[in-house]
Amino acid sequence: MESTAAEPTLIKCLNCGKTNRVPAAAAGHPRCGSCRQDLPWIVNAGDVDFATVAEQSPVPALIDFWAAWCGPCRMVSPVLDKLAVERAGRIKLVKVDVDRAPQLSLRFDVQAIPTLMVIVGGKVVARQAGAAPAAVLRSWLDEALAASRR
Repeated sequence: MESTAAEPTLIKCLNCGKTNRVPAAAAGHPRCGSCRQDLPWIVNAGDVDFATVAEQSPVPALIDFWAAWCGPCRMVSPVLDKLAVERAGRIKLVKVDVDRAPQLSLRFDVQAIPTLMVIVGGKVVARQAGAAPAAVLRSWLDEALAASRR
């Protein structure tokens, strides 16, 4: 099954409470239309739109290869959502359902899920397979982002 182009998501601003339509791909990063606060950028992508959504992202993309039937994926997902909120304006969380994006799974040799990657400027700069505690994921992401700026 091939996934289709990502739809805009609705994100509620944590600052003013206004609901904003956030596109899957854009030149900048999302900000609240009302108060201009940076918004978390959390989108889905698949085989069709991954290049546009993740590889051409203007901010580092944290990729989450997951599946609905995967228990560890369900444990990691809220942690990744929280990281996207904490780093609003600095990262984009891109969720890839491996059952709907088989070509991406093959391309990136995803053998275990969850598999996480950080893509900066179209290149994979960090990769981690398996579930990890929140503190470990936070450190891993921060190290990957710091290394990509060097």
